Amino acid sequence: MEEKRIVLCGANAYEKKYYFNKQFDGMPQSVKDELHIICVLFTEEVGGIFTIVFEEDGSLSLETNAEEDDIYYDEVSSGLLIGEIRRKRQELLESLSLYYRIFILKESVSDLLKEGESL
Repeated sequence: MEEKRIVLCGANAYEKKYYFNKQFDGMPQSVKDELHIICVLFTEEVGGIFTIVFEEDGSLSLETNAEEDDIYYDEVSSGLLIGEIRRKRQELLESLSLYYRIFILKESVSDLLKEGESL
C-alpha cells in the first residue's frame, strides 16, 4: 500500500537549504514566512534535517533526523524543540491541518465544523 504523506516544508543544516512544496503556494505569505522561520531556526539550533509533513488523514508530523556520523546533532534538544513548537504554534499547526483537509483532501467544511463541535 502506497503511503500518501506529503512534505509541506523542511530545512537541511548540512546543505543550508530550505524547501517549501510549491503545491501549497496558495497559502498566505505570512504563513509561508512563519514556516520558513520555524524550519531554519530548528536546524540552526539542533542541526540535522527538519521537515513538516502532512499525514494521509491531514494531521501534521514534525520530523527530524541526522546523518549517522553527525556528532553535533543534539537528539535531546530536537525532541524538546519539537514539543515547544507544538505548544507555541498549536494554532498554526491546527490551521495548516484544516487547510490541507479542505483544499487538498476536499473534505466538506460543514462536516469539519460538526466534527469540531463534537470535540
